[in-house]
Amino acid sequence: MTNAADRPAPTWRQALGAYRDPRVVTMFFMGISAGLPLILVFTTLSVWLRDVGVSRTAIGFFSWVAATYGFKFLWSPLVDRLQLPQPLGRLGRRRSWILLAILGVIAGLIGMALTDPKSDLWQMALFAFVVAFSSATQDIALDAFRIESAPEHMQGATAGAYQAGYMLAVKIVGGALALYLAEYIDWGTAYAVMAAFMLIGIVTILIRPEPTAARTEATDELLAKIQAAAGLRGGRQTALTGIATWFSTAVIGPFTEFFTRNGSWTLLILLLIGVYRLSDITLGVMAGPFYIDLGFSKTEIANATKLFGLFAAIGGALFGGFVVARVGVLPALMTAALTVIATNLLFGFMALIQTDSFWLLTTIVSADSIAAGMAGSAFIAYLSSLTNVQYTATQYALLTSIMLLPGKLVAGFSGVVVDAAGYVLFFAYASALGAPAVILILVLVRLERLGIIRRKRNGKEEAAGDAAARPAPGSA
Repeated sequence: MTNAADRPAPTWRQALGAYRDPRVVTMFFMGISAGLPLILVFTTLSVWLRDVGVSRTAIGFFSWVAATYGFKFLWSPLVDRLQLPQPLGRLGRRRSWILLAILGVIAGLIGMALTDPKSDLWQMALFAFVVAFSSATQDIALDAFRIESAPEHMQGATAGAYQAGYMLAVKIVGGALALYLAEYIDWGTAYAVMAAFMLIGIVTILIRPEPTAARTEATDELLAKIQAAAGLRGGRQTALTGIATWFSTAVIGPFTEFFTRNGSWTLLILLLIGVYRLSDITLGVMAGPFYIDLGFSKTEIANATKLFGLFAAIGGALFGGFVVARVGVLPALMTAALTVIATNLLFGFMALIQTDSFWLLTTIVSADSIAAGMAGSAFIAYLSSLTNVQYTATQYALLTSIMLLPGKLVAGFSGVVVDAAGYVLFFAYASALGAPAVILILVLVRLERLGIIRRKRNGKEEAAGDAAARPAPGSA
């Protein structure tokens, strides 16, 4: 077998051509479905709460609702292995779970639309939790759907398209449009309209085919060893042993396989995943309140951070996919991490001069959007390269949970930091949180160049470059 490192990197024409593939186009629309509920329980909700007078400290703690995304690994084995009953089950395992989750998001958004946070903040938190839980469930199934729908050499393109749709939802639909509706009508109407936009995900998943389930010989052998060690092979099968067998397949197998495959370097990889998004997640909680406190109107916020930032965000996402294809995941991760640190410092500069310049805000937010898009595409491609196709949903949920939990935990105290030290030191603090990721990437790059770490995926050894960089067979 030819090593991935011996294969030529795709040309820019080949990288661009991948974005015409129906599987890649599908991920653009599903990116909208994934990004919309997250922004509605995160930044947009923070603006809503601040607009009606909720304290910054309370808003910071309220962001812990979104920490639900960080615990999705707890129920990911169910989504990965459990077949839903009819009639949903006819769609297939991945699509049926995605559809059920979207319906849950719609129900939660309608509940938020009918709630007044000034009089019932706890009820708002409850419906926000429903949205977050349903959205996290959608992410579990959708990530598996994305990885299983396209070969490894297309993972950079699917990640880029997914991020582009995600940014469209974040910047325009759940961002600018929601703020416009809140400004000229009311917040309840805004969230009701957002619920209607979730129909995009329903239509898309209904017209696309279910991906083919994959199996690998190495994974089957490992699973057989686990079940044999637990005494589940041979002998009379009872209801209890049936449950134990399912548990070993759905829960123990994915985690054991991941740690076995990555060996002694597993903790280093997980540490990088845990700290990579600390900086931008922490900044994101206080971004909305920062704009409000500087005196910008909701319309100005929508124009600067959402409308003008859209092309920057999509461009950053697509460029991130190109960089992954051309130079590999780790160099792309490094470039994006440094860019995020730099753009976060720009917010500190704006806080220092205390300006209400609309165009300065637009410039800084556009730079931040480019950085976020690049980081998102590179990071999605990296996480995808670490999963085994036989346990896609469970392993990817584990990795994204490790990424989200530290960020959400730290971000919950962002309001406390602002109240105690001010915005200037807060943005410096948020930038500093990006330094550990840079250091860990340098370590991993060094270890891979020395040949100490050689990535293995699905039982096959790959070079440090990455599978995402492979050209499509027969591509021009």
